Amino acid sequence: MEPNSGIHKDTSQEIPAPLCATHGNTTDMNYKLALLFSALHVLSLGTAAPLSEEDMKAKVKFAAKQLLVRLDNVEYPPDVTLSAPFDNLDGLSSVVTVLEGYNGLMSNALDDVALVKSDLSSLTGYLSEWRQGRCSQQLPKPPVTGPLLQLQSQKEFIHTVSIEACLRVKEFLNRLQKNLDQLKTC
Repeated sequence: MEPNSGIHKDTSQEIPAPLCATHGNTTDMNYKLALLFSALHVLSLGTAAPLSEEDMKAKVKFAAKQLLVRLDNVEYPPDVTLSAPFDNLDGLSSVVTVLEGYNGLMSNALDDVALVKSDLSSLTGYLSEWRQGRCSQQLPKPPVTGPLLQLQSQKEFIHTVSIEACLRVKEFLNRLQKNLDQLKTC
Protein backbone atom coordinates (compact mmCIF):
# COMPACT_ATOMS: atom_id res chain seq x y z
CA MET A 1 0.00 0.00 0.00
CA GLU A 2 1.27 3.41 -0.91
CA PRO A 3 1.33 5.71 2.10
CA ASN A 4 -1.60 8.14 2.29
CA SER A 5 -2.84 7.25 -1.19
CA GLY A 6 -5.62 4.85 -0.37
CA ILE A 7 -4.31 2.52 -3.12
CA HIS A 8 -3.71 -1.04 -2.09
CA LYS A 9 -1.32 -3.18 -4.07
CA ASP A 10 -1.78 -6.93 -3.92
CA THR A 11 1.74 -8.38 -3.94
CA SER A 12 0.68 -11.97 -3.35
CA GLN A 13 0.35 -12.69 -7.09
CA GLU A 14 3.53 -11.04 -8.31
CA ILE A 15 5.91 -13.31 -10.15
CA PRO A 16 9.58 -12.54 -9.66
CA ALA A 17 11.46 -11.73 -12.84
CA PRO A 18 13.97 -14.40 -13.85
CA LEU A 19 17.63 -13.58 -13.53
CA CYS A 20 18.15 -14.25 -17.19
CA ALA A 21 15.61 -14.68 -19.94
CA THR A 22 15.89 -18.23 -21.15
CA HIS A 23 12.84 -18.15 -23.34
CA GLY A 24 13.37 -17.56 -27.03
CA ASN A 25 15.31 -19.18 -29.76
CA THR A 26 19.11 -19.28 -29.57
CA THR A 27 19.24 -19.01 -33.37
CA ASP A 28 17.29 -15.76 -33.10
CA MET A 29 19.77 -14.57 -30.47
CA ASN A 30 22.73 -15.53 -32.67
CA TYR A 31 21.13 -13.67 -35.58
CA LYS A 32 20.68 -10.54 -33.44
CA LEU A 33 24.27 -10.73 -32.21
CA ALA A 34 25.54 -11.09 -35.77
CA LEU A 35 23.55 -8.04 -36.83
CA LEU A 36 24.90 -6.11 -33.85
CA PHE A 37 28.50 -6.96 -34.77
CA SER A 38 27.81 -6.02 -38.40
CA ALA A 39 26.39 -2.68 -37.26
CA LEU A 40 29.44 -2.06 -35.09
CA HIS A 41 31.62 -2.86 -38.10
CA VAL A 42 29.74 -0.25 -40.14
CA LEU A 43 30.23 2.33 -37.43
CA SER A 44 33.94 1.58 -37.27
CA LEU A 45 34.22 2.08 -41.03
CA GLY A 46 32.29 5.34 -40.99
CA THR A 47 33.92 6.99 -37.99
CA ALA A 48 37.55 6.25 -38.75
CA ALA A 49 40.02 8.92 -39.73
CA PRO A 50 40.28 9.67 -43.45
CA LEU A 51 42.04 6.85 -45.23
CA SER A 52 44.54 6.85 -48.01
CA GLU A 53 43.54 5.32 -51.30
CA GLU A 54 45.58 2.21 -50.55
CA ASP A 55 43.90 1.80 -47.14
CA MET A 56 40.50 2.15 -48.77
CA LYS A 57 41.34 -0.51 -51.35
CA ALA A 58 42.60 -2.83 -48.59
CA LYS A 59 39.33 -2.37 -46.64
CA VAL A 60 37.25 -3.01 -49.74
CA LYS A 61 39.27 -6.11 -50.59
CA PHE A 62 38.87 -7.43 -47.03
CA ALA A 63 35.11 -6.74 -47.04
CA ALA A 64 34.78 -8.42 -50.46
CA LYS A 65 36.59 -11.51 -49.17
CA GLN A 66 34.29 -11.67 -46.14
CA LEU A 67 31.26 -11.36 -48.37
CA LEU A 68 32.53 -14.10 -50.67
CA VAL A 69 32.88 -16.45 -47.69
CA ARG A 70 29.31 -15.65 -46.62
CA LEU A 71 28.05 -16.13 -50.17
CA ASP A 72 29.77 -19.52 -50.32
CA ASN A 73 27.63 -20.54 -47.31
CA VAL A 74 24.39 -19.87 -49.18
CA GLU A 75 22.85 -23.05 -50.55
CA TYR A 76 22.46 -22.95 -54.33
CA PRO A 77 20.73 -25.49 -56.54
CA PRO A 78 23.18 -27.89 -58.20
CA ASP A 79 24.60 -27.02 -61.60
CA VAL A 80 23.61 -23.33 -61.52
CA THR A 81 25.92 -21.18 -63.64
CA LEU A 82 25.90 -17.60 -64.87
CA SER A 83 26.13 -16.61 -68.46
CA ALA A 84 27.49 -13.42 -69.95
CA PRO A 85 27.02 -10.49 -70.09
CA PHE A 86 28.36 -9.32 -66.78
CA ASP A 87 27.72 -6.04 -65.00
CA ASN A 88 29.91 -3.02 -65.75
CA LEU A 89 32.79 -2.41 -63.39
CA ASP A 90 33.25 1.19 -64.45
CA GLY A 91 34.20 3.37 -61.52
CA LEU A 92 32.97 3.94 -58.00
CA SER A 93 29.45 5.06 -58.94
CA SER A 94 28.76 1.97 -61.03
CA VAL A 95 30.13 -0.33 -58.30
CA VAL A 96 27.77 1.20 -55.72
CA THR A 97 24.80 1.08 -58.11
CA VAL A 98 25.36 -2.58 -59.00
CA LEU A 99 25.90 -3.73 -55.40
CA GLU A 100 22.88 -1.78 -54.10
CA GLY A 101 20.75 -3.13 -56.93
CA TYR A 102 21.59 -6.76 -56.22
CA ASN A 103 21.22 -6.23 -52.48
CA GLY A 104 17.66 -5.07 -53.10
CA LEU A 105 16.90 -8.24 -55.06
CA MET A 106 18.11 -10.70 -52.41
CA SER A 107 15.40 -12.28 -50.30
CA ASN A 108 15.89 -13.06 -46.62
CA ALA A 109 13.99 -16.28 -47.31
CA LEU A 110 17.28 -17.85 -48.46
CA ASP A 111 19.38 -19.23 -45.64
CA ASP A 112 22.33 -17.02 -44.59
CA VAL A 113 21.31 -14.15 -46.88
CA ALA A 114 20.43 -11.70 -44.09
CA LEU A 115 24.09 -11.43 -43.09
CA VAL A 116 25.15 -11.10 -46.73
CA LYS A 117 22.70 -8.22 -47.15
CA SER A 118 23.94 -6.56 -43.98
CA ASP A 119 27.59 -6.79 -45.02
CA LEU A 120 26.74 -5.67 -48.55
CA SER A 121 24.96 -2.62 -47.13
CA SER A 122 28.03 -1.87 -45.03
CA LEU A 123 30.30 -2.09 -48.06
CA THR A 124 28.10 0.08 -50.28
CA GLY A 125 27.68 2.61 -47.46
CA TYR A 126 31.44 2.80 -47.04
CA LEU A 127 31.98 3.22 -50.78
CA SER A 128 29.29 5.92 -50.94
CA GLU A 129 30.96 7.84 -48.11
CA TRP A 130 34.33 7.45 -49.81
CA ARG A 131 32.83 8.80 -53.04
CA GLN A 132 31.26 11.80 -51.28
CA GLY A 133 34.54 12.65 -49.59
CA ARG A 134 36.79 12.16 -52.62
CA CYS A 135 34.78 13.07 -55.70
CA SER A 136 34.53 16.83 -56.09
CA GLN A 137 31.70 16.64 -58.62
CA GLN A 138 28.83 14.43 -57.46
CA LEU A 139 27.55 12.78 -60.61
CA PRO A 140 24.06 11.27 -60.71
CA LYS A 141 23.80 7.54 -60.25
CA PRO A 142 24.54 5.70 -63.46
CA PRO A 143 21.56 3.93 -65.01
CA VAL A 144 21.01 0.27 -64.24
CA THR A 145 21.94 -1.89 -67.21
CA GLY A 146 22.79 -5.46 -68.12
CA PRO A 147 21.92 -8.46 -65.98
CA LEU A 148 20.82 -6.31 -63.05
CA LEU A 149 18.20 -4.55 -65.16
CA GLN A 150 16.99 -7.89 -66.50
CA LEU A 151 16.68 -9.36 -62.99
CA GLN A 152 14.83 -6.29 -61.71
CA SER A 153 12.18 -6.91 -64.36
CA GLN A 154 11.63 -10.46 -63.04
CA LYS A 155 11.03 -9.68 -59.35
CA GLU A 156 7.95 -11.90 -59.20
CA PHE A 157 10.23 -14.96 -59.20
CA ILE A 158 11.65 -14.10 -55.78
CA HIS A 159 13.57 -17.30 -55.06
CA THR A 160 15.16 -17.58 -58.51
CA VAL A 161 16.02 -13.89 -58.64
CA SER A 162 17.57 -14.06 -55.15
CA ILE A 163 19.78 -16.98 -56.12
CA GLU A 164 20.94 -15.28 -59.30
CA ALA A 165 21.53 -12.01 -57.41
CA CYS A 166 23.78 -13.84 -54.94
CA LEU A 167 25.70 -15.50 -57.77
CA ARG A 168 26.04 -12.19 -59.64
CA VAL A 169 27.39 -10.48 -56.52
CA LYS A 170 29.96 -13.28 -56.13
CA GLU A 171 31.08 -12.82 -59.71
CA PHE A 172 31.14 -9.02 -59.36
CA LEU A 173 33.14 -9.08 -56.10
CA ASN A 174 35.69 -11.47 -57.61
CA ARG A 175 36.20 -9.06 -60.51
CA LEU A 176 36.27 -6.05 -58.16
CA GLN A 177 39.08 -7.60 -56.09
CA LYS A 178 41.17 -7.92 -59.26
CA ASN A 179 40.32 -4.39 -60.45
CA LEU A 180 40.43 -2.24 -57.31
CA ASP A 181 41.89 0.62 -59.36
CA GLN A 182 38.37 1.11 -60.72
CA LEU A 183 37.55 2.68 -57.36
CA LYS A 184 39.81 5.64 -58.19
CA THR A 185 37.33 6.80 -60.84
CA CYS A 186 34.28 8.66 -59.59
